[in-house]
Amino acid sequence: MKKLTTTLIIIFGFISAASAQSYMTEEGTAIFHSRVPLHTFSGNSENLTGLINLSNNKVDFYIDLTTLETGIEKRDRDMKETLETKKYPFAEFFGELVSDFNPDTTAEQPVKVKGDFKIHGVSREVTIEGTLQMKPEGLLVKASWILRLEDYDIVPPSLLFVKVDQEQEIEIEALLKPVDD
Repeated sequence: MKKLTTTLIIIFGFISAASAQSYMTEEGTAIFHSRVPLHTFSGNSENLTGLINLSNNKVDFYIDLTTLETGIEKRDRDMKETLETKKYPFAEFFGELVSDFNPDTTAEQPVKVKGDFKIHGVSREVTIEGTLQMKPEGLLVKASWILRLEDYDIVPPSLLFVKVDQEQEIEIEALLKPVDD
């Protein structure tokens, strides 16, 4: 009986999640990977906030850049100075899902979103590829793309001849929970 009850709760949870139209999180992960000659490093934040509305295909994600950390305080200060986080504290993507997504299956599905990504006061239209997957708890989103610093008027920091690479690999992952429309 306990197994049946647990199974019914899981099935009901999945049906509820699949029938919802809007999904939101305030606990997603954003990671960046950067390179300097002979060295790579990463930074992350667990404060990615996002909303996906499947009824109108709108997608909205943002992150407080002051929450990014690389594990080295001086590098964190330099990064925040380079990004001018006192003046431009957020990075945001606002756009729409431009590929089909079937919320009635639990299979991971490739998707594309198109919209405006804004960082450092500069907004550019981008198309980002990722995946969406319905889970019993909600909607799992994963995406990655390359951000070119010069496209957003960001001057890579350097020390003597060692300069941070123009291309930064960005990854996000978040489990968005259903919300009432």
